[in-house]
Amino acid sequence: MRSLPLHEFHAELSPSCRFMALADGEVVGDYGDWLAEHRAFNETAGVIDLSARGRVCLLGADRLRFLHGQVTNDVNKLEVGQGCYAAIISGKGRMQADLNIFRLQDEVLLDFEPGLTATIIERLEKYIIADDVQVVDVDPHYGLLSVQGPKSAEVVARLELGEPVPEKALNFVKVADATLGDIYVVNHPRLGSAGFDLFVPVAALGAVADKLVLAAKQSGGCACGWTAFDAARIEAGVPRFGVDMDETNLPPEAGLEGKAVSYNKGCYIGQEVIARIRTYGQVAKALRGLKLSGGLPARGDKLVKDGKEVGYITSALQSPKLNEPIALAYVRRECNQPGSALTVRAAVGEIPAVVVALPFA
Repeated sequence: MRSLPLHEFHAELSPSCRFMALADGEVVGDYGDWLAEHRAFNETAGVIDLSARGRVCLLGADRLRFLHGQVTNDVNKLEVGQGCYAAIISGKGRMQADLNIFRLQDEVLLDFEPGLTATIIERLEKYIIADDVQVVDVDPHYGLLSVQGPKSAEVVARLELGEPVPEKALNFVKVADATLGDIYVVNHPRLGSAGFDLFVPVAALGAVADKLVLAAKQSGGCACGWTAFDAARIEAGVPRFGVDMDETNLPPEAGLEGKAVSYNKGCYIGQEVIARIRTYGQVAKALRGLKLSGGLPARGDKLVKDGKEVGYITSALQSPKLNEPIALAYVRRECNQPGSALTVRAAVGEIPAVVVALPFA
């Protein structure tokens, strides 16, 4: 497991700080009160260290054209300072990763789930033939800090970086600081409301994190861990690769077609499969929200309707925001409309469930 560059910083923030593994990386689980951290994400602003996520840069004259043919979204249309959300899929249309793509001045930055760096580098390099493209792992050089919540913009503004925060989602500004180095501030609402990511040189991570946490406290927020972040993610209906979508899923099944898929960008690997789905009909199953009555199911528990298996659970929790158990699940299309009544077969027994639209109201 790769330790966080700021492991000691987090440990000193609270004597109750608890670390946990996330794929091949380390994250803060919580600082002793995950429910208070969850409230910060929903009501004020929470600062979380997401440096366990993977970061890869593409260099070379052909970087944009090459990447455009590898992912589901339109990379060619990006201007410097802009980004997009996309998926890498196989020739059969199955997902291999989802990622955020940012066009820098002389390179393209990819941000993705922990544990996928080797997989993504291998996939990209497999298709580099005569292209002028180099794929570089930048994890050792840059970390990722994120502030999420309705007051996140005022928290970032308190850093006084000298640049206005970007107003459009996935747009970013580069801040060249003589002491801290080049910092990239991205408008990135990861939990469905408001939020910003900061890609920071490793040498400056501690200084920036210290300022961010102080600024968050001034807005009524705090430093937050993964437990609160993941709970807020599920409540926002945001699927996570490796949990709510994996190599068995097509992007439209996970609800990504409106955010990560361009239908007029031209050819890319797996494009024919995605185009056929759009032309000939819906996918057989789709990610939906469930409100539950009774116990809490586990990932993989089956959904049934009239004795027939119709889906399975991917994420579930007792929602602090809604004060009831909820879940994300794949449900077959014949019974995945809001209001459909289903049953979860769980270790704790049968749990009544109702399909609801995402995000959870």
